[in-house]
Amino acid sequence: MTFILLTLFPELCAAVLGESILSRAAAAGHIRTDIRGIRQYSTDRHRRVDDYPFGGGGGMLMTAQPLKAAVDAVTRDYGKKPHTIYLSPKGRVFSQEIAKELLQYESLCFLCGHYEGVDQRAIDLLVDEELSIGDFVLTGGELPALCIVDAVARMVPGVLAGEESYQNESIYSGLLEYPQYTRPAVFEGIPVPEVLRQGNHGEIARWQRREALRITAERRPDLLRQAPITEEERRWLESLGFVL
Repeated sequence: MTFILLTLFPELCAAVLGESILSRAAAAGHIRTDIRGIRQYSTDRHRRVDDYPFGGGGGMLMTAQPLKAAVDAVTRDYGKKPHTIYLSPKGRVFSQEIAKELLQYESLCFLCGHYEGVDQRAIDLLVDEELSIGDFVLTGGELPALCIVDAVARMVPGVLAGEESYQNESIYSGLLEYPQYTRPAVFEGIPVPEVLRQGNHGEIARWQRREALRITAERRPDLLRQAPITEEERRWLESLGFVL
């Protein structure tokens, strides 16, 4: 799977994608990353990519021309236009379900805006969907794009050790993750739960499931509305005082 980032700050993106799991996945050929600086596509003699907005308003907008030229170049290089995403507060709020949706594409192209946004014509002509990572404001689209790349790439076969590496994690399974512990068995007077030290895998799995349910009910009860839980688990949660 190929991830293409169109950005004013290619070094920033390269620094993140050149480390850890994603770097190893790219080296092994499981994913490909293609980072392109938008300024190289500007026809302005000073490589400007911004201008004042019509109608006034604070700040500057990224102009449509270099963005269109960048996507056109990507389309020529790959033989077809990739699924193109603009990172925007107006977009769908990104989730694990959307990450799974994006796995269907051979390539994803992320248009990383900056300044006060981009010329609407670039969005109308180029963008297939807009995504947001939450109700807050950042200085540019690079960090949201990198978050999405990370979330999608780790589900590409071969990137992690196996599907179980992510399918049991928080959110992916529909529940928040159960607590985990490592050695020593007692730290600062706090012991590892006894069930985890006894080696009974059936009891461990039952404890992990119940802890995931309990934590989800405490912190994200909204997730329980869609999570697959049994009637016995429902009664157990209600016995703890949770109203489902």
